[in-house]
Amino acid sequence: MTDRRNPPRAGAWQDDFWWSNDGLRLHFRDYAGRADRPPILCLHGLTRNARDFEGVAARLSGDWRVIVPEMRGRGESAYARDPMTYVPLTYLQDIDALLGYLQLDRVILIGTSMGGILTMLLAATERGRVAGALLNDVGPELSPAGLGRIRSYVGRQLWHPTWMHAARSLAEAHADTYPTYDIADWLVMAKRLYRLNSSGRILLDYDMKIAEPFRVPGNEAGPDMWPALDALRGKPVALVRGDRSDILSAEVAGRMAERLPEAELVTVAHTGHAPTLEEPEAAAAIDRLLARLA
Repeated sequence: MTDRRNPPRAGAWQDDFWWSNDGLRLHFRDYAGRADRPPILCLHGLTRNARDFEGVAARLSGDWRVIVPEMRGRGESAYARDPMTYVPLTYLQDIDALLGYLQLDRVILIGTSMGGILTMLLAATERGRVAGALLNDVGPELSPAGLGRIRSYVGRQLWHPTWMHAARSLAEAHADTYPTYDIADWLVMAKRLYRLNSSGRILLDYDMKIAEPFRVPGNEAGPDMWPALDALRGKPVALVRGDRSDILSAEVAGRMAERLPEAELVTVAHTGHAPTLEEPEAAAAIDRLLARLA
């Protein structure tokens, strides 16, 4: 158990790696926290990586252990030899291998977009391991308009000569998603989405081949995710939606709240897909969820 006289330093993490069933070396960040609480497992979106949760983990760590894996093909995790393994069921197997490596029987799940799909699938397959969950801007049904938008850009590599160029490119492409952002916010996002390669180019930090299975209709979430959502019934749950989201409609979010009567539905203003979870509304929802689980 953590020594209360020398608590873990908030925001500090260790890099570690685990192995997938098909022999890929996968990376995760492990932020230290109290050992008398279930750890928080943060699962990122389709084109994202562990840096997506830097703000969340910095705020929560110390009081909570926060584990942030990078799915195969992202960040410091190995790229898959077979691009058709870039699908939720394979990611679920990778997560199961991570939980086995860390010997974790119970976790709190925070899943953004694709990470929320994995959260629902994990609840459906290993319900006893899930202490509670937050689904960030994702549900059992995904809006076709948003999926079309994602398909239009995923797998198209972009590079920039400087971080400021990358930030301005994001601002031009996603101004409707985050209309209140200033250039400093876009620069933070750029450093989460891109990496600096050995040639001095700033590139998107994922394997472009993740787009191959994603472009096959139905591979985003499987045939019917409502039973997977139902597996969270009776557990502490928070549902977060950006009010400008083109992935999770207000109608579907309302139906989710009806299916999970104990869940809290929170809408983040002036935000599309997906909230960073650093917004005041989202941060407060996380705190209320964790208070139920402390």
